[in-house]
Amino acid sequence: MSSHGPARPMSSRRSAPLKGEALVPGDKSISHRALILGALSVGETRITGLLEGQDVLDTAKAMQAFGAQVERQEGGEWVVNGVGVGGFAEPESVIDCGNAGTGVRLIMGAMATSPITATFTGDASLRARPMGRITEPLTLFGAKAVGREGGRLPLTLKGATSPLPVRYATPMPSAQVKSAVLLAGLNAPGETVVIEQEATRDHTERMLAVFGADINTEITPEGRVITLTGQPELTGQTITVPRDPSSAAFPVAAALLVEGSEVLVPGIGQNPTRNGLFTTLAEMGADITFENEREEGGEPVADLRVRFGPLKGVEVPPERAPSMIDEYPILAALAATAQGPTVMRGIRELRVKECDRINAMARGLEANGVNVEEGEDFLIVHGTGTPPGGGICATFLDHRIAMSFLCLGMATRNPVKIDDAGPIETSFPDFIPLMERLGASFRRENA
Repeated sequence: MSSHGPARPMSSRRSAPLKGEALVPGDKSISHRALILGALSVGETRITGLLEGQDVLDTAKAMQAFGAQVERQEGGEWVVNGVGVGGFAEPESVIDCGNAGTGVRLIMGAMATSPITATFTGDASLRARPMGRITEPLTLFGAKAVGREGGRLPLTLKGATSPLPVRYATPMPSAQVKSAVLLAGLNAPGETVVIEQEATRDHTERMLAVFGADINTEITPEGRVITLTGQPELTGQTITVPRDPSSAAFPVAAALLVEGSEVLVPGIGQNPTRNGLFTTLAEMGADITFENEREEGGEPVADLRVRFGPLKGVEVPPERAPSMIDEYPILAALAATAQGPTVMRGIRELRVKECDRINAMARGLEANGVNVEEGEDFLIVHGTGTPPGGGICATFLDHRIAMSFLCLGMATRNPVKIDDAGPIETSFPDFIPLMERLGASFRRENA
């Protein structure tokens, strides 16, 4: 039984060439931020291209609970009438963020400097994930957090009544930590400063500037120093959400896996803090061209044309990990079909995502005849061209693990089965029909 209802086992089998256009959903990271900043603004924010996966819908409900008006219009546009910085009302009930790790952590930051109290929970996967990395810097503003052992959900956060600005060096590369601190800094007087040693995705900084915040970034000997002037008046905006590069990774990978394939994946965000996978695929010899390069909503965008071709194993530089942290599961699946080893180091952060993704990929690949080596912060996949397949993979309620193994099964000699396709709904509701339209062969199995 998954948190999304009864388990939905599914298998994937060797595919005919994939052809066509893959319209992937809006960027999940940007969708969360558009709703939250719209709720913290004065006036109306109109959002097109919002990802309507469960994670983002849970964030929309949370913004309503804090007093913002959030409505989906006919045609798919979303309208948010915000309450302004510091205007959050105290929720009447517990905020259930489902599986949304990004959502809950950013929302905690957004409310931490308002004199209100809120209790947060989520599904089994989210309740197992650490929140101390967020609540620790939020207490520096004057907030107080009480949760389960290890700072886990359910957790009650009491916002600061007289918030103080903070200067905070992130102890690990995490866009969620950085963003929570910046969002908390909105309602603190003076300047809030975040210092990060390694650049992480910068959607929050870009979008804060679009909504009218005074924010700047400098590269110094300390690292990347981001300075936000508190207590601005953010104003509602019109936001176009680019299509999600993390979701695009799956049809891109499938086209690279299946002989004879050619797939167009249009409108994909090409933010330099998010494009590490595409850099790595180029090093592996992938046939990907970037067409119609442009800018939408302050973010660089391009159409990706992907053709099948042989891949070779590579060593991924550890410093690239922050720009592709969500793409390591699908990279591991691709690596199983490459020639030679693919070495992924500096990926400790994967052990505290929706599940322990290093362990999940290692066990699933082994079940399908792939030789792997695993350490605390590394995974080495020994590719041999065409894996045997035939295994059953545990997804651990993790959408990216589920999609990665379904893609792998399209290139193995025998079908690959996953124990539950249900979690895919959290980020990519159209994944299965989209892939089947391209030519994938999936089968619903009995539990």
